[in-house]
Amino acid sequence: GGSAKTGKMPEGEKTRQCKQEEQQQKEEEREGLIEFYGSYQELFQFFCSNTTIHGAIRLVCSKKNKMKTAFWSVLFFLTFGLMYWQFGILYREYFSYPVNLNLNLNSDRLTFPAVTLCTLNPYRYSAIRKKLDELDQITHQTLLDLYDYNMSLARSDWSTLSTQKRSSRSLLHHVQRHPLRRQKRDNLVNLPENSPSVDKNDWKIGFVLCSENNKDCFHQMYSSGVDAVREWYSFHYINILAQMPDAKALDESDFENFIYACRFNEATCDKGNYTHFHHPLYGNCYTFNDNSSSLWTSSLPGINNGLSLMVRTEQNDFIPLLSTVTGARVMVHDQNEPAFMDDGGFNVRPGIETSISMRKETTVRLGGSYSDCTEDGSDVPVQNLYASRYTEQVCIRSCFQLNMVERCGCAYYFYPLPAGAEYCDYTKHVAWGYCYYKLLAEFKADVLGCFHKCRKPCKMTEYQLSAGYSRWPSAVSEDWVFYMLSQQNKYNITSKRNGVAKVNIFFEEWNYKTNGESPAFTVVTLLSQLGNQWSLWFGSSVLSVMELAELILDFIAITFILGLRWFRSQQKLSRPGPPPNSHDNTAFQDEVPGLGAPHRFTVEAVVTMLPSYNSLEPHGLSRDGEVGHQ
Repeated sequence: GGSAKTGKMPEGEKTRQCKQEEQQQKEEEREGLIEFYGSYQELFQFFCSNTTIHGAIRLVCSKKNKMKTAFWSVLFFLTFGLMYWQFGILYREYFSYPVNLNLNLNSDRLTFPAVTLCTLNPYRYSAIRKKLDELDQITHQTLLDLYDYNMSLARSDWSTLSTQKRSSRSLLHHVQRHPLRRQKRDNLVNLPENSPSVDKNDWKIGFVLCSENNKDCFHQMYSSGVDAVREWYSFHYINILAQMPDAKALDESDFENFIYACRFNEATCDKGNYTHFHHPLYGNCYTFNDNSSSLWTSSLPGINNGLSLMVRTEQNDFIPLLSTVTGARVMVHDQNEPAFMDDGGFNVRPGIETSISMRKETTVRLGGSYSDCTEDGSDVPVQNLYASRYTEQVCIRSCFQLNMVERCGCAYYFYPLPAGAEYCDYTKHVAWGYCYYKLLAEFKADVLGCFHKCRKPCKMTEYQLSAGYSRWPSAVSEDWVFYMLSQQNKYNITSKRNGVAKVNIFFEEWNYKTNGESPAFTVVTLLSQLGNQWSLWFGSSVLSVMELAELILDFIAITFILGLRWFRSQQKLSRPGPPPNSHDNTAFQDEVPGLGAPHRFTVEAVVTMLPSYNSLEPHGLSRDGEVGHQ
């Protein structure tokens, strides 16, 4: 009877215990608002049951059929993989920065381009006439020794050759240091003087350039004797030009004796319409319409609305060993750009009227990530040596000249002179020819990196040219034409067919073409393509993407909370136990086996509810009370 009373719980204790359970339940509900979901299973089940992504509901509806669940799971994740594979393709295309080419045809008054016309033959300037005569005599003897050819010179001052030899010892010394010679084709062995005559096809001709200490030599050989003689003569000719302290000494303009007539838009040209410069190989050059203050404009296309020139092509007092052609050389280019006659020019034939029609074409490229073009060349690691705006050819030639000064100690005569440098001359720089040809070989192989450093400009203007030819003057009109020229221009007729030529340069049409670039894949295009792929594979919208983002955030939050709980539980387990005389749950359970049967209910009730340890004392379950019942 006493044990039964002891097992019953007083009413006050029951009430207090119910309040504790209710308070604990409210705390659990309050924690549920923070924890989102109790497990990963609840999270994914809620997502699949409520999302607008197609196919996700199948993972919940078919959970009782494991085969269907497996099938839809594989199909769902396979679809995800394919969609993100397409996303990767779209991102790769976006970051490749493709462009669209836009073609526009514009109709407006056209600014006439600059036109450069050269005599095509170097002029025998008075400042270097004496040394050129000496070089011609040395060349005459060289051709006589190699080919048994007796060249007739325009200035045959052979009577004074003995007196000129004294003054030409310096030139003769340097020419003998770089002689023109024949060598075998296979192993480039010099031909002995007493060798028997052999087939000329078994030999090459050229010259050898050696370093200053003669330890290394560069063989500049040619299969054509004409090319070899011209290159060899040009090498010594450049040295003669480089010895001139003042380049203005070569500025001998002879405009009236080269250009007989000049008209633009049926109006006569004057001296204010052209500028003059000297080219080492093409002689006197004249650039028309290069004055930016008063540029020519064309209102109408056609041959009568362009530039018309009548030029003299007869050679007189020129240098035949440098140029083997007759005529004139013309080039069309934009203003504030140098005329590179070797690249864009073409020859005008004597006795021919050449009509050149032009079509203007402007190209505008996108810079930045879309291409490596440059706006003005300021971001190009090459100094611009030309007094003009940036072009790719300007940069390439400046790059070569700067490398020439750095490696060889002097500058090449064909290109502008850098600050603090001087032109190469073998009277001062003995081995500059060897250094130049070695550097030129590296330049052509892009070892110097000039073609990589020099980028295309983002905006450039080009002129597409097409030419037509006709005989001028005709056979029935040449008599009176040459008679009028002799009266007005004091033209001495020696060769009617090779004496003059006519050039017409005009716009073919009023329209000009503009090639522009625009981004082919913008951010808007990328988002549109991504949306198309998402709709294709899952048939959903932007809100569906937000649902997926919410799922990821919830997953991260649950993972964080569960990890935090696990960490706290590990901390509780690692704490040391309470003192032996404290009333804890472990000490209580140790003495339960010694109690009678009526005490099990109380123990189970206490263990189930997990009350505080101090709440056990009012039940008389202290160590003294237990002994009293026994």
